[in-house]
Amino acid sequence: MAESTPRTLRDCVVIVTGASRGIGREIAVRAAADGARVGLLAKTDTPNSKIAGTLGETAQAVREAGGQALSVVCDIRDADVTASAVAEIADAFGGIDVVINNAGALDLRSTQKLPPKNFRKLLEINVEGPFAVVQSALPYLRQSDNAHIVNVSPPLNLDPSWVGAHVGHTVGKYAESLLTLGWSAEFASIPIAVNSLWPATTVASTGMIVAMGEDTVRAQARDPRIMAEAVVTLVTRPAAVCTGNFYSDEEVLRGEGVDDLSSYRLAASEEDLTPNFYLPSTPLPKIRG
Repeated sequence: MAESTPRTLRDCVVIVTGASRGIGREIAVRAAADGARVGLLAKTDTPNSKIAGTLGETAQAVREAGGQALSVVCDIRDADVTASAVAEIADAFGGIDVVINNAGALDLRSTQKLPPKNFRKLLEINVEGPFAVVQSALPYLRQSDNAHIVNVSPPLNLDPSWVGAHVGHTVGKYAESLLTLGWSAEFASIPIAVNSLWPATTVASTGMIVAMGEDTVRAQARDPRIMAEAVVTLVTRPAAVCTGNFYSDEEVLRGEGVDDLSSYRLAASEEDLTPNFYLPSTPLPKIRG
């Protein structure tokens, strides 16, 4: 297991959900570059002609980066399957040090246009799934020398214009952020650090590409590697003194003295980057009746 307050993930056990592609894949590969043992959870184990990325491909990339990989096909909406998958990873690698709740569902339709089954899916993936993963991992996290949980979820910006822009999606992601707030208090005495991390600008994640198209997203976005670097930076901080925060990726990296983020930019210029949803500095969306 990990040494006390490390600045590396060498020999740590990291679980990443939604690991077959996008941000999750990049987090897994970056952790592997530190020498981590990485448990990969996702539904996608076979190629999809419309969306690139599988668990097997991520596992291979993890090994090529210098880490160990164990991929487990898992729909985090099923708590029993999730518990079994987490236990399999812990048994294989000897424990769990870090949980990254990256898997998420994106659906920005208005209340009138969002079918009940899709709203249910948002809650199952964005709230029930992270809860099931953490509940299953908790006995192992308690034994870690520097345990961390990171939810990929936004700050709790309660401006009604933000909440009203896409109520279904926002309710799900804000509920995940409430898990951060609650868990950071519940687990403080152990200690297990619990923080949320959110991209400061649009990131070329799989969900955004599917929703908007690759060319449109890349023209305004950063590479998912910025989130991966921020995650590894965050979870190598001492758990006892770094918990209950709602960070942006920029904030984490600038806190480590990294001021030049141009290597992550996919857009043609810094001015083309689009600020992400929910951040206080982001212009509020216009509400349509």
